[in-house]
Amino acid sequence: QVRLVESGGGLVQPGGSLRLSCAASGSTFSIYAMGWYRQLPGKQRDLVARITNINTTNYADSVKGRFTISRDNTKNPVYLQMNSLKPEDTAVYYCNAETATARTKNTYWGQGTQVTVSS
Repeated sequence: QVRLVESGGGLVQPGGSLRLSCAASGSTFSIYAMGWYRQLPGKQRDLVARITNINTTNYADSVKGRFTISRDNTKNPVYLQMNSLKPEDTAVYYCNAETATARTKNTYWGQGTQVTVSS
């Protein structure tokens, strides 16, 4: 089992910045990738950014050049630096961890943190 706890959401004006953090606990040895997704009410949850254990990253086209996913040498926590925020970035942001063992793969989610971009 892996537990994910997000922090750093809030209200910011257009053009501003926020940094989200996601701390993992539990069976973190089995994590091979972590990411951030976002979701609007009634919509599907979409990938924002993802980073693997070998530091391969990928981003949604809508955030390329504005958002950066990273982590320190311990690989925990994972950060999402969000710059030049736009009103359309408003959503609930969820941290995600993908795990694998010899027998199974799993996906875990955090509780979500609200990001609101508004003047």
